[in-house]
Amino acid sequence: ALVKMDDPEVINFLLQTEIIPLCLRIMGSGSELSKTVATFIVQKILLDNNGLAYVCTTSDRFFAVSKVLSDMVNNLITNPSVRLLKHCVRCYLRLTDNPRAREALRTALPQSLRDETFLHLLRDDITVRKWLAQLLQAVNSPTPGVPGAAGGNDVSALSGGSSVLGGLNIGGAGGGLGGGV
Repeated sequence: ALVKMDDPEVINFLLQTEIIPLCLRIMGSGSELSKTVATFIVQKILLDNNGLAYVCTTSDRFFAVSKVLSDMVNNLITNPSVRLLKHCVRCYLRLTDNPRAREALRTALPQSLRDETFLHLLRDDITVRKWLAQLLQAVNSPTPGVPGAAGGNDVSALSGGSSVLGGLNIGGAGGGLGGGV
């Protein structure tokens, strides 16, 4: 109910709590309804400029969110849900508003969003198809002013342009979800 108000003060309050790690845990292991609500909360936080900045401030935070979204999208291949896919696509699209996140998504975006995997699922949802097209356009076009943008595959952009991701555990369960997120 709090995030539905679109109030920056509410978002700032939530950012001071452990709401994002909690939502990421639910998104990874909850029921479809719980995942949908948690993803909606993350989406609303990302839609706020302070929320987007918070998630994209460190590579740990960004990759924690990106990894959970990727796992969810991959799970949607076998357990389809238009409603959940809609929130995932919208989260990804909002992340592309941050130049470094957009650059990282060039390689972190799941292949199933790049091909026709969900075409049948989205045939009646014009809005999500439009968001998906915008997302693909954003990750496939150059990002001015971001190191490595010309090559299009530099996931290190979020870690300040270094060539090493600083030992991030983006593949393990709970990687990047703990303290400091």
